[in-house]
Amino acid sequence: MDLGLRGKIALVTGGSRGIGRAIALGLADEGCHVAITARTEGSLRDTAGEIERRGVRCLALALDMAVPSAPAEAVARAVEVLGGLDVLVNNVGGSKGDRSLEGSTDQQWSQTLDVNLWPAVRASRAAIPHLRARGGGAIIHITSIYGREAGGPPAYNAAKSALNSLATAMGRELAAQNIRVNAVAPGSVIFPGGGWERRQREDPEGIAAFIRRDLPMGRFGRPEEIASVVVFLASPCASLVTAACLNVDGGQSRSNI
Repeated sequence: MDLGLRGKIALVTGGSRGIGRAIALGLADEGCHVAITARTEGSLRDTAGEIERRGVRCLALALDMAVPSAPAEAVARAVEVLGGLDVLVNNVGGSKGDRSLEGSTDQQWSQTLDVNLWPAVRASRAAIPHLRARGGGAIIHITSIYGREAGGPPAYNAAKSALNSLATAMGRELAAQNIRVNAVAPGSVIFPGGGWERRQREDPEGIAAFIRRDLPMGRFGRPEEIASVVVFLASPCASLVTAACLNVDGGQSRSNI
């Protein structure tokens, strides 16, 4: 199925490993030119090479998206080097807080918001004029099922909940400009070097019990399974989908909404 993305230009933050890498490669497979950001130059170069081997251009940007100026710089560089912007995927994120509210500090809350919420706000704000200039486009925030229900550290939950809310607000605000904004909420996803792989190595029995108890499909998700949904949402095939949050979790979520 041709998703209509050939020749489009995308920016994926946190795009060198895990879910971000899979999204960048999925977009490249559809013919998108892709800019990716990450803090580690080695993984950036490796992923950029994989993208370019798909016959498209790639811009690898070694940026810490928690730095206030970095998101706008990433957008500006993508537009300058690749020639415009059609798709923004706000993927960078992570958990910085204690698992209890009482045990968490103001610094942990600030760090969590700085890596999860603020990069998406700043990158989206910088990207909107460029998407508008191209006649529209798509913005996708990568959130979490724990942005829709309880689970995980409170600061992380709050940041991901805010991203879901941001997707709804932006989707409604920008719909008339043909800019669609959605959130994708993954469940537990395993990949090399990720947190679930580390936990599985450290506590195989505990993780096996978690899988039996909480993952109805009996397995973790894979980054490529998240990427497939993101690529669809980025494409004209999702032309009526905006201001929505889609779970991609194998039934893990227990929320009714």
